[in-house]
Amino acid sequence: AEDGAVVLGVARGDQACGEFGHGRMLEASELLEELIAYLAPKPLLGQRVLVTAGPTFEAIDPVRGITNLSSGKMGFAIARAAREAGADVTLIAGPVHLPTPRGVQRIDVDSASNMLSAATQRAQSATIFIATAAVADWRPAQAADHKIKKDGSGEARQLSFVENPDILAEIAHSPRAQSGELYCVGFAAESENLEANAQAKRARKGVPLLVANIGPATFGRDDNALLLVDDEGVLELPHASKRVLAQQLIAEIARRVSGLEA
Repeated sequence: AEDGAVVLGVARGDQACGEFGHGRMLEASELLEELIAYLAPKPLLGQRVLVTAGPTFEAIDPVRGITNLSSGKMGFAIARAAREAGADVTLIAGPVHLPTPRGVQRIDVDSASNMLSAATQRAQSATIFIATAAVADWRPAQAADHKIKKDGSGEARQLSFVENPDILAEIAHSPRAQSGELYCVGFAAESENLEANAQAKRARKGVPLLVANIGPATFGRDDNALLLVDDEGVLELPHASKRVLAQQLIAEIARRVSGLEA
């Protein structure tokens, strides 16, 4: 490594000798991911990218909560593509069951409040923030200490809700973002009027780039279609795998960031 060689591995897991620890060869899929990352162009070299992904979980009681159908696949694909493009990547993930992309630092969170805390802390050193997570807009005002049980009355218990913090807006309005040190990219999962809602959300959040998609058509799937909205206008990334779309989106972000630096 000191001579400039790139060393892949070693992996950690079950050993042939019966012990558990470092010493395994990387799996074939891991080796392939590393080789792709090594050979890929590096338009984001030197950039520090922060990505949020997946849903949040807002507890009602110790066993129940409010969430949504986001799988996190788009955010994880973006984190991988950013790492392949040469960036130092941190991924803040809601409750999903996805493997961490190679070379990406992962932070697991549950609620929107937890995600806000992790994101605001890491945004202090990031240069690009991509808010892919489908954050719950509301949470129960008070989570019960114990499981809420039926009482036999046939009437549902009334729950009160409060609005969750707006992670993207808070970071986009931070001094670093306002000064141009942090480039913010928002995501909008809509169910109708995609372009109009995306334009309105971009203005409301105050971000230079807003990426919109139809949520019900993509949650949990491996494919998607994206609409990019910024000062340049509207750019459609046609239906493709989330892997391909993530690579295309990172290329568009890199082009915009390099233009700002120039």
